[in-house]
Amino acid sequence: MNNVLEDRCAGMVTGAYIGDALAMPAHWYYDRAALRRDYGVIRSYLAPKHPHPDSILWRSSYTPLNERGDILREQAQYWGQPGMHYHPFLRPGENTLNLQLVRVLDESLTAKGGYDLDDYLQRYIDFMLTPGRHRDTYAEEYHRHFFTHLARGWKPQRCGGADVHIGGLAGVGLLCARLGKEAPEAVLEHVGFSHGDADMLDAAKTLTRMLLALLLGEPLRETILHHGGRWFSERKAALWSKEPDLVVIGRHVSPACYIRESFPAALYLAWKYADEFEAAVVANTMVGGDNCHRGAVIGALVGTACGFERLPQALREGLRVNERSAVESPPKIA
Repeated sequence: MNNVLEDRCAGMVTGAYIGDALAMPAHWYYDRAALRRDYGVIRSYLAPKHPHPDSILWRSSYTPLNERGDILREQAQYWGQPGMHYHPFLRPGENTLNLQLVRVLDESLTAKGGYDLDDYLQRYIDFMLTPGRHRDTYAEEYHRHFFTHLARGWKPQRCGGADVHIGGLAGVGLLCARLGKEAPEAVLEHVGFSHGDADMLDAAKTLTRMLLALLLGEPLRETILHHGGRWFSERKAALWSKEPDLVVIGRHVSPACYIRESFPAALYLAWKYADEFEAAVVANTMVGGDNCHRGAVIGALVGTACGFERLPQALREGLRVNERSAVESPPKIA
């Protein structure tokens, strides 16, 4: 790294990728005993195992209206099968769909020299409709919502929605790392397009403030408490830190994907393991639930605070994504 800012930016983006990829095989395990039985304590990238004991993919369905909505393609045959893992064909170190789309966003930022929703949407459509562009099986509700509207002939700019899942925050770290002080407006446009719920937008603004403060060198724990607002507080930190992670994320807040539960859970784990990146992403993985998208938020926060060079070498090098743009182009942050 040429300087501290580059190191923090690279840590922010790479940390998000790591948090997602490490959790991928254990994604949406709610039986934490089964998670440990199947994988032990996950400290390195692993392949998904079959069957997935908590999978509800068999209850999910998506029927495209026409070829403009056919985002499952060869993966459609696995929907409706009991015990099917959400990501059965991803390799160790590979990211789930939402984090693969962060790479698509990165390509758009590079090509346009800034955030351009129209350009991103065209790349998003091409990525999702081109056979073989990714090997993930599960596509979240907002993707199905978007492509149902697209298949009806709606303009892409009108196909978004108000999803309330933490996966909508996946690209916030990249936008902050690439755009710096210009990120807040882009974050609201990007998150608001597909996740336009008021709670989602507030979480996006909160996370953006935290990440930009970290780029300026503010300590992580102080940053989380200072900007936590209604999401996290000193009182919660004091109370929750007396109990095991499996109790905090399970009894006090749900391990599920809904933003009102998942964002406080992410902030707590980032606060608790502020100086220990590996411990943070491992703890997040082992509490299960939507640990992939929660892991992307935690990875961005703790990765920024630690910096790229302090991220575990094996986790950096084992990622199946070439993360360089945020390293080479530090933003203006003040």
